[in-house]
Amino acid sequence: MSKHIKVLIGVFLAMVLNTAPALAAGHLDRVKDSNELRVCHWPAYYAISYNNPKSGKLEGIDIGLAEELAKDLSVQLTFVKTSFATFIKDIQADKCDIAMFGVGITEARAKFLDYSEPYLRSDIYAIVTKSHPTLKTWDDMDKTGHILVVQKGTFMEDAASAFQNASILSVVKFQQREQEVRTGRADAFLTDFPYGKKILVTYDWAKLLEPSKPFWTTEYAYAINKGDPDWLAYINGFVERIKSDGRLKKHAEDNGLLPIAILK
Repeated sequence: MSKHIKVLIGVFLAMVLNTAPALAAGHLDRVKDSNELRVCHWPAYYAISYNNPKSGKLEGIDIGLAEELAKDLSVQLTFVKTSFATFIKDIQADKCDIAMFGVGITEARAKFLDYSEPYLRSDIYAIVTKSHPTLKTWDDMDKTGHILVVQKGTFMEDAASAFQNASILSVVKFQQREQEVRTGRADAFLTDFPYGKKILVTYDWAKLLEPSKPFWTTEYAYAINKGDPDWLAYINGFVERIKSDGRLKKHAEDNGLLPIAILK
């Protein structure tokens, strides 16, 4: 082997060894080294990560808990806007370190994400107009001719598969579900406990239908990119701490979510 080739091999090995730590470094190291925690949130999620149009400020349980996480890490906090339809791609593209906006645990998402231990649990609810002629109870919904709306990318799409007779419409735009139901183009839209609360507070035409028995109960967790065990361990430790020291209970109470909080 010539001396020139040996030198090239040596340079190549040195480059590999020098870059390996950087490649192996996970988000926990990145957060600490950059002094910044980037949190993906959906600003339309009432009581979770809501951008209040009156105050112009973010509010909700996961806004407060993201602040708690940043304090525990002793770093600055940056919120990154996303949606249920795009957040997996945003995490994979390294636009944020963690998704903190009530991410429902589903098998489909688990192919791309790692979840923390859960901290909230909600069933599915339906919003209809008070004046709807045929939808009076939950059991009235799954009938031929009824159109049920779901937000694309949410676990309500999965839950909708349980309806055998009603038609399902997936929408993307903000407040499109409400508009479809209010205008009569659809009969009901599926939602969860936090967003259902928001609708009843916001619209006087809305009525909440609750299932007579558990229908599609889903646990909510924080989500990170796959294959980062140190970061996942830290987030799980954070979830354990906020359950034991009362911070989860406090933020749940402040946002009217105590009925669905997993405190132990």
